[in-house]
Amino acid sequence: MVKENNTKRKYTTITIPAPLSDKIREIIKKTGFSSVSDYATYILREHVAIMEAKMQGKSKDSEDDKVVAKLRALGYI
Repeated sequence: MVKENNTKRKYTTITIPAPLSDKIREIIKKTGFSSVSDYATYILREHVAIMEAKMQGKSKDSEDDKVVAKLRALGYI
């Protein structure tokens, strides 16, 4: 299911197990994340950036590569 909000960004719905959602809710109480969705989006972007880098044959061993992957996951690069 794809939804559009007022800024014309498209969203889709994913399903995760309730116990995992509960654990995430506990974790985000101590962070700046405002929802399970925000946290999941952050984690997925970070993981996708890492996987893309691996698929392109780039090493993730150096600290610079890790910083670049995180910035890319956050949408800054």
